[in-house]
Amino acid sequence: MLKTRFQTGMKNLNLIDGTIGGNVITSIEDIAPDIGKYIVEFAFGDIYSREILSLQEREIITLTSLLTSGGC
Repeated sequence: MLKTRFQTGMKNLNLIDGTIGGNVITSIEDIAPDIGKYIVEFAFGDIYSREILSLQEREIITLTSLLTSGGC
């Protein structure tokens, strides 16, 4: 069975952030339901599901980008 972007996104979100990630999405959906769905589908369903980089490599790149952007 083919997974939807949302299902793939929730799987990746739970893998990366555990239940806390799902709690954040739930709290965002209380304010803006479309934003929560967009974050799960696009960031975790599309971007994080690409097989070019491992999750560990993505996290290292994300941290490096945040640390070198200044103003942190």
